[in-house]
Amino acid sequence: MTSLDLLPHVSRETYSRLEQFVALFQKWARHINLVAPSTLSQVWDRHVKDSAQLFALNPSPLQWLDLGSGGGFPGVVTAILLREVEGGWVHLVESNHKKASFLRVALQETGAKGSVHSVRIEDADEAITDIQAVSARALASLPSLLEMIVPWANRNTELVSYLHKGRDYESEIANARGKFQFDLVKHQSRVEPDSVVLEISRLTRRPIAAGARHDAR
Repeated sequence: MTSLDLLPHVSRETYSRLEQFVALFQKWARHINLVAPSTLSQVWDRHVKDSAQLFALNPSPLQWLDLGSGGGFPGVVTAILLREVEGGWVHLVESNHKKASFLRVALQETGAKGSVHSVRIEDADEAITDIQAVSARALASLPSLLEMIVPWANRNTELVSYLHKGRDYESEIANARGKFQFDLVKHQSRVEPDSVVLEISRLTRRPIAAGARHDAR
């Protein structure tokens, strides 16, 4: 199976951009830790195709926020795939300066539709405001991710998040529901049989019960 077979629905031009990104990724990964070393030989199937699932779920020209962008999965892949449509942008948040430098080079050299914000996630909501969709991959537990996302959800009630999760996702969902209310759609991963993409919308904090407030005092 060739790399193109893994992404049969993209144009030749988009595939060429993805191929250019993979070459840059492999070059930089020799010097900085972008993904788990054990997965470097599976970049197309394990990382590119896995990332491309998000755009396949929602190929609209959205304003994306990609948290903890690291090696560019899924943020750079989404930014490249957005070249297939009119409009749309990806705001990649990465506080590690070496990784942020890689991301900037990747976006510039592939002509992808995105920009890099080298700030901490907890500070990003002040700089990035008009967001329609959020992505994150291999970043944190679901309760922690929702804590990061809720400032944008408070601004936009139609915000949708697409979050990659592994085999323990059910327990993470249960833990998250103790603190947050949200609608949930589970999309089975096309790459990892035990993994899912969680589509989360209408995210809000659960109200603190009166008794809990009293106990806190």
